[in-house]
Amino acid sequence: MDELTRIPVGGDRPYDVLVGRDLLAALPPLLAGAERAAVLHAPPLKAHADELAERLRAAGITPLTVPVPDAEAGKDIEVAADCWARLGAAGFTRTDAVVGVGGGAVTDLAGFVAACWLRGVRWVPVSTSLLGMVDAAVGGKTGVNTAAGKNLVGAFHPPAGVLCDLAMLDSLPAVDLTAGLAEVVKCGFIADPAILDLVESDPAAAVDPTGAVVRELVERAIRVKAEVVSGDLREAGRREILNYGHTLGHAIEKVEGYRWRHGHAISVGLVYAAGLARRAGRLDEPTAARHRTVLTTLGLPTSYRADAWPELLAAMRVDKKARGNRLRFVVLDGLAETGILDGPDDEVLFDAYAEVAA
Repeated sequence: MDELTRIPVGGDRPYDVLVGRDLLAALPPLLAGAERAAVLHAPPLKAHADELAERLRAAGITPLTVPVPDAEAGKDIEVAADCWARLGAAGFTRTDAVVGVGGGAVTDLAGFVAACWLRGVRWVPVSTSLLGMVDAAVGGKTGVNTAAGKNLVGAFHPPAGVLCDLAMLDSLPAVDLTAGLAEVVKCGFIADPAILDLVESDPAAAVDPTGAVVRELVERAIRVKAEVVSGDLREAGRREILNYGHTLGHAIEKVEGYRWRHGHAISVGLVYAAGLARRAGRLDEPTAARHRTVLTTLGLPTSYRADAWPELLAAMRVDKKARGNRLRFVVLDGLAETGILDGPDDEVLFDAYAEVAA
């Protein structure tokens, strides 16, 4: 294990996010006292899950490896039900635990399985993607998708700890690494502009998983999220700012049947949110334009189908931030200055979309 960074997440049930390389040895101590641990993993990560299982066995914890469908296909209530059946058959009790090994979809599922089993057992996400490290694994949000939309069924269930093993990024497909950077860029706009400076000063270093820049970007993004969720676990207030770009982004994912990468959808959503704030008189033109520039520099998409607007508008109306018939958007009033745009006119919504329509 190389140099380890511990980033604390506060609240009623505090825990640490551990960032470093080759962190498998850090897992057993987080599960001390458990007799059994289910290791949920996507099929491509079987070897990694098996290695984790051996470390648990050596620590006196009986592992149960549970393969689940990869990516968003795994975030399904029937997949969760199958996991619960396996826990029941293995005799899992309140002192046992669940581990999620994979990207954000797998850790979301693992956390939801843990939150519901016996009304909540210990769990640990072992994040293997950039997106998972800076977003899904931190904050205690768990859930599955439904036909009505993404993440509409879930629970707030903080983990016992989070492992972000940077060595896993070395073999991550380049397109997935880049997609994860959309959430990092989001953190730059809402709270830590140094992230934007790092990307703009050396875009090549920002996509090199073996370098120091990626580690700094990961740690900075995690610190942003940790600071926000520490004071607002259940998204009753400030945590909403983490949804910057997500209202349209989640709508794109739904329209695409979750075939688009989350980061790609959020990238378009960020450009849309910036344009919306500019048209509403909330954000200056240079800061709005900087969204498209930074994201394009990384090779992320900034536009979507022009003919999709009616479907997107319908999907946005069931967004978690909506209140009754009014849409609410997280927007910027300036760099690292967030606010809420409540109930914008349909004309403003459409005109902002025209700017991102392909």
